[in-house]
Amino acid sequence: MREILGRRRRLRRRARPAQLDAVLTCVTAWQWPVLPGVGLEKLLSKPSGGWTTASEAAGARGDRGRGCACPDPECAVPGAHPFDPGLLAATTDERMVRWWWANRPTAPIVLATGGRAPCALSLPAVAAARALAELDRMGTRLGPVVATPTRWSLLVAPYTLEQLGELLHAKDWVPSSLRFHGEGGYLVLPPSEAGTGQVRWERAPSPSSRLRSGRGEPVPGSAAPWLPDVGAVLDALVEASNSAPDGGSRLAY
Repeated sequence: MREILGRRRRLRRRARPAQLDAVLTCVTAWQWPVLPGVGLEKLLSKPSGGWTTASEAAGARGDRGRGCACPDPECAVPGAHPFDPGLLAATTDERMVRWWWANRPTAPIVLATGGRAPCALSLPAVAAARALAELDRMGTRLGPVVATPTRWSLLVAPYTLEQLGELLHAKDWVPSSLRFHGEGGYLVLPPSEAGTGQVRWERAPSPSSRLRSGRGEPVPGSAAPWLPDVGAVLDALVEASNSAPDGGSRLAY
């Protein structure tokens, strides 16, 4: 009897998608509640006269790029919002997020802001780049910064709507380009893709640390990234905006 030897196959570990790695870091190390965003899908154009048969339609469709996968054809934030499940489903449960991203491995990562999760202040990308340079010059310590081609978001420690209201009421003026992402809001995290383009870290998260009492030496603290207070960041942004040499605003659109 002749023995037929099969070719021995090497077992290769499949690389885990970057999306899932980022999601697991959010929920296990940082305890940030997340859920999958709706994502993008191809947009198909249709001739004005329409198609007469299904086969003709299949052969004649043209790709018009990608748009939001939700039912709204005029979606204001294509791909970059919750849909199914809704925002209230955001969780830090590892089994749940593994199931979500096993079924949708490229889904955007949506952070539910507020509560015990980070909040954020965002502004247009061009103004944000100028603002960050000015805040660095002023010596303001910032936390993580999420960037898209159109808008950057500065992550801050959680705040309530009441706290934000008091801060804004105390200001004579606040740049109109600022947006606030607090309780009941959401933010898309890297390495997601939305209708405006790729989402990335302009300032990557760095671990928290606390000072040992009486000695001032840093010791390991929470694994979650350090986040500045919203009041300190808002004060710095207002000051940076008012310091434009021509009397205008550095944070203008």
